[in-house]
Amino acid sequence: MTTGSDLLVADAVTKNFGGHHAVSQISFSLKSGSIAGLIGPNGAGKTTLFNCLAGAMKPTSGSILLGGRDICGLAPCDIFSAGLARTFQIPRPFPEMSVLDNVMVAAKNQAGERLWNNWLRPMLVAQQERDAREAARHWLNFVGLSELETQPARILSGGQRKLLELARVMVSKPKLVLLDEPGAGVNPVLLNQIVEKVAALNAEGTTFLIIEHNMDLVAALCQPVLVMAQGQLLVSGDAKTVMNDPRVIEAYLGNAA
Repeated sequence: MTTGSDLLVADAVTKNFGGHHAVSQISFSLKSGSIAGLIGPNGAGKTTLFNCLAGAMKPTSGSILLGGRDICGLAPCDIFSAGLARTFQIPRPFPEMSVLDNVMVAAKNQAGERLWNNWLRPMLVAQQERDAREAARHWLNFVGLSELETQPARILSGGQRKLLELARVMVSKPKLVLLDEPGAGVNPVLLNQIVEKVAALNAEGTTFLIIEHNMDLVAALCQPVLVMAQGQLLVSGDAKTVMNDPRVIEAYLGNAA
């Protein structure tokens, strides 16, 4: 997809734990409409950076702009409302809730979330719930889980749970989606399906930043690719150039985690 102006700008983002610099002076920008990859050896700081971007951790210093708005240090719910959604390496569905309800919970700005609206504005609450259900069914159909919508989420396989998370974040109409290892523990058939769905969503305008260890997936989807090692941004560029960079080879083979 053709990319546009900067959607995400991280400037000198740092996260310290005591004397340990888990993320150190990370600066990068993502164009709207891009699919960026974030790679690096285990312990490089990738998940910590994701947590800072999504609000699960407050950066020690630095700034993060989403669509020109400073989101650095905001609560996760406020960052989510601003248009940044994330998935997790280990999916976290509500196991006893239905697959459909698991997707519906991500709908934003529901009047029914305020108790008094259920009495004062029942028609609005009912209409928004119908709209959320319709949107959830649309995205379940998109990821191929429609036939399971009434089943409890606990019956889903690992790959299906990742597809469920993708459907759930899309209900929120995100500007940017952070995908944490979408290929981890997924069989090849479902992995291909995930790749196809991400590419299709990107073609329709969704921007992605993906942590991934599967280099085939990264090469197939991601431009640019950002490489972290020891909490720092080592190099960025297209997949082929990055993967042949001596610094990247040393980071992996030298176990720079």
